[in-house]
Amino acid sequence: MQISTKKERFGWYMYDWANSAFSTSVITVFLGPYLTEIAKAAASPTGNVSVFGFQIYHGSYFAYVVSFSVLLQVILLPLIGAIADSTRAKKRLLGIFAYIGAFTTMGLYFLEGTNYMLGGGLFIIANLSFGVSAVIYNSYLNDIAEPERRDSISSIGWAVGYLGGGIVLGFNLILFMNSEKFGIDSGTAVRISLASAGLWWGLFTLFPMFLLRRDKIIHQGKLATQVKKSVRTLFETLKDSRNHPQTLILLVAYLFYNDGVQAVIVLSAQFGNQELNITMESLTALILLIQFVAFCGSLLFNLLAKKFGARDSIIFALFLWVGVILYAFFVLQTETEFFAMGIVIGIIMGGTQSLSRSLYASVIPAGKDAEYFSLYEVSEKGTSWLGPLLFALSLQMTHSYRIAILSLVVFFLIGLILLFKFRR
Repeated sequence: MQISTKKERFGWYMYDWANSAFSTSVITVFLGPYLTEIAKAAASPTGNVSVFGFQIYHGSYFAYVVSFSVLLQVILLPLIGAIADSTRAKKRLLGIFAYIGAFTTMGLYFLEGTNYMLGGGLFIIANLSFGVSAVIYNSYLNDIAEPERRDSISSIGWAVGYLGGGIVLGFNLILFMNSEKFGIDSGTAVRISLASAGLWWGLFTLFPMFLLRRDKIIHQGKLATQVKKSVRTLFETLKDSRNHPQTLILLVAYLFYNDGVQAVIVLSAQFGNQELNITMESLTALILLIQFVAFCGSLLFNLLAKKFGARDSIIFALFLWVGVILYAFFVLQTETEFFAMGIVIGIIMGGTQSLSRSLYASVIPAGKDAEYFSLYEVSEKGTSWLGPLLFALSLQMTHSYRIAILSLVVFFLIGLILLFKFRR
């Protein structure tokens, strides 16, 4: 007997469809190069901008902002997961943070000139909300899928997300290619594209709000009491994780290799734009192509997992990630080569992310889904902080995008070592 209806599963899939517009249009394509140009316009003759008294190289600004936003997630996400489990308010929390993120993303329309601080602040709020809502979304997987169906349902969710993000990006590409016909410049086209991601996110979040099962809200006293209980639960969860060594190994492995994956995804557009002088139109077209390639890659790796197992399939993908980093450092010179690398990234990106989620879901303790998925989400779709931080520091010290991208290989190597120790 299935534990969820088709309607509930469709509602769950649709949140990936909704929030992937933020991941693709804001994080992956437009904000990195655009915010870098705004910071560059505001930079001193030495190329630095001031952030609360600290002098930061303008090229590193976006990576630092990404890293800081996820560092805040490290603090907040486990707490939100504990609250979700103790109050059973998953659906309500999902909606609250989804709409905070959506409206903040729409606010990026007003980012222009030299106001790099506005862009950084709005992104931090939006990305934090993105990560929090994804904690709740991911914790629904065990509620709607039996153990033997989690790989399949997780893969479908990722695939639907890639399609949703790809459709928004496709509209944005049309806008860029016809901006003169619409009477707008490229900066305005970027701002419209950023805002469109927030509009899409908010509109399609209505589906999970109506279709996911209603939670039975259990009031357990004042909010302060619930927060104290949640903090205590968090520390109990961290302590309890030592009793589940395989879960802990997988979690740490995922934290490292997903840091690398997310950093490559987030910073590739900036690398292509600043290092190879690839235009925004070409970058948009490539990321759009990657979305549909990733859709196929997610389903392809689902087939590999059925034959070889999720763990071995992820290991295979990580070896390919190492190859991508070395290719970017030693070989990559032209736009054609950048497109070829992007296609490979699309294939392995879909498989790495979808199988990691379902493999983790299979080894977390029963009844603590949101708590453990909040730890997982620390380095999930909202991007990870270690990878962007290492990239930013490397770029700050060397002003070389190639050295900065090469530094990310360490995350994949650590992930591989730990995965070889993991036994399901």
